[in-house]
Amino acid sequence: MLSPLLFAAVICIGSGTAAELCTSVLCHDTTSPCRAARDPHVVAALAAANATVARNSVVHAAAMASNNATEKAGLRSCLQLYTGFVAALEWAAGSVAAGRLPGAREVMRAAQSVHAACDGMAGEATPKESVEFFWMAYVAYAVLATVSNY
Repeated sequence: MLSPLLFAAVICIGSGTAAELCTSVLCHDTTSPCRAARDPHVVAALAAANATVARNSVVHAAAMASNNATEKAGLRSCLQLYTGFVAALEWAAGSVAAGRLPGAREVMRAAQSVHAACDGMAGEATPKESVEFFWMAYVAYAVLATVSNY
């Protein structure tokens, strides 16, 4: 039986319909040119871009939050977490583009925990883009984890 990580890597590195499933996780807009992305450095750059989208959704959710102080505080904490990860993922994307995978893989692995942390802090106020980012980070890490000498 394949582990979930290995399964995701097989899907993403393959071609045809399976690779389309992988890129659909990375790119929600069906007309986006990123749906053709297969290179690890492109996938890493997409991770940073998708983290930015999730962060911006948290900003919007915080601005629209009810008068629930706990919810607002949770969203502010979630925003700080995303802000830090956007910078880390931008660094990781640059590292992968330069052929330096050590460190970049670990950042991508850690990014998978952002949604769970935000969900724990903000609960149902956590925007859907956060869970979408989780799946993107999961797939992106799978791609980077399978690349040995990029």
